[in-house]
Amino acid sequence: MERLSPQFPFVSPKLLFILLGVLALAGCGKGGGPEAGGKPGAGAVRGMPVMKVIAVIAERQAVQESLSLVGSVTANEQIEVKAESEGFVESIRFKEGQPVEKGTILVTLDETKLQAALEEAEASLKLSRQTFDRSKELLAARLVSQQDFDQATSRLTVDEAAVAGRRRQLKEARVAAPFSGIVGARQVSPGQLVNRSMTLTWLVDLDPVKVEFNVPERFISQIQTGQEIAVSVAAWQGQPFRGKVFFVAPFVDVVSRTILVKAEISNKDRHLKPGMFASLDLTLQIRDNAVVIPEAALSQLLDGDRAMVMVVAADSTVSLKPVKIGVRLPGRVEVREGLEGGENVVVEGLQKIAPGMKVELAPAEEAKPYQFKKAA
Repeated sequence: MERLSPQFPFVSPKLLFILLGVLALAGCGKGGGPEAGGKPGAGAVRGMPVMKVIAVIAERQAVQESLSLVGSVTANEQIEVKAESEGFVESIRFKEGQPVEKGTILVTLDETKLQAALEEAEASLKLSRQTFDRSKELLAARLVSQQDFDQATSRLTVDEAAVAGRRRQLKEARVAAPFSGIVGARQVSPGQLVNRSMTLTWLVDLDPVKVEFNVPERFISQIQTGQEIAVSVAAWQGQPFRGKVFFVAPFVDVVSRTILVKAEISNKDRHLKPGMFASLDLTLQIRDNAVVIPEAALSQLLDGDRAMVMVVAADSTVSLKPVKIGVRLPGRVEVREGLEGGENVVVEGLQKIAPGMKVELAPAEEAKPYQFKKAA
């Protein structure tokens, strides 16, 4: 059987009803009315052949309403590794691209001057502590003034702070990883003089990763944390990456009129890299018991989300029903209003029939191309 278009490309709804009226008058003129012994209302179809059509049952199944957006992949954590003090690079203890644990020493600076300064500060501290202890004993015996004791106490405090500072500087000469991650390319070499503004390398945490995207403000009421998201990237076509929304910005950007949303995605295989362009589908709502019909059943598309479908009744007559369309899916559409589920809707032969006509349903085999599996 030749497949026909589900639309009326040449006949407008108004012209269709005019033609039906003419046919009805013609039927009455041929003795189809009560005076000629005909049944009331049967004149509209008297003499017309029974047309064969393909119909599919409107089913109830789960429908997922989603919003298609674009965004960017970002790392869970990402920093430029820099030294806290100036000095010459003594050694580099990592390989580029190497996974490292938190606390791993990445770069060491020359510690010679720092070690000498620490030893000098510790010697001064030792002398200050001895002076403090002696002054304390003498003060108890009233052999020194309170002022001398206070000066000894102050000197001890200053030297303690100096030792702590020197130890801190010595520690800063060893640049450690502040979190677990993967080391980037190194930017320095052994023997190079570095300062606090120079980047030594990068450290990136890739599991999990985050996806940042902007949602138009009209969808704000449908966005909340915990919503599922499916992400695809050009490098891994056909492989969806799934995650959940964990952050919704508390304000709308006044320039773009969008709201920033972030989702977290597991990335154990490290396929996703920071900076990647991401295409994503954000699940807004799931309706578990929605009415779904093949898209070919839409006989007329009206304004907006309104359409018409042909429904086959139990007595094999067809009627035109208005419906409200919801989510559009591949080859099928959700019907929000107009059908209850279980109705036979015509998908082929729409141009050959009109409301009130009797039709013959094609074998079930011919309807198989329009049938679809229910969502799990």
